[in-house]
Amino acid sequence: MMDLKELRQDRKLVNSIDWSMTPEKAVEMYLEWGTGWIRGNDFVSSASDRSVYFVIYDWEKEPCATLILRSVAGAEEIARIPVPAELFEASWKEDGWRPGGTVHPPNLALKEWLCEQIGGPPLDWSVAVH
Repeated sequence: MMDLKELRQDRKLVNSIDWSMTPEKAVEMYLEWGTGWIRGNDFVSSASDRSVYFVIYDWEKEPCATLILRSVAGAEEIARIPVPAELFEASWKEDGWRPGGTVHPPNLALKEWLCEQIGGPPLDWSVAVH
């Protein structure tokens, strides 16, 4: 599992992060039982397709953002970045808490913070918001 320093150095990976991907959208795209008819042209077309995106887990004791690599073969956690508690809490609360622990997309403030930390490219935040 990569840390912040290692992630910063992997420019190809940083540049491949899909800031608009959400856990729900990843399920729809990569698992055949997803709601395929609503995704339009946004679908997996081959076994080599993959998505790289951040999620947060609201059950974690230490606030982190986890970078996921998703393909048709499954999902792999490839990096964990500690995040400020207030950004973490605001992000999962904005998405909504559900009993049993939930996977959330980062909100806009957390995406901006993550992008700054990893030295990501300038983004069009109008499309990076879920």
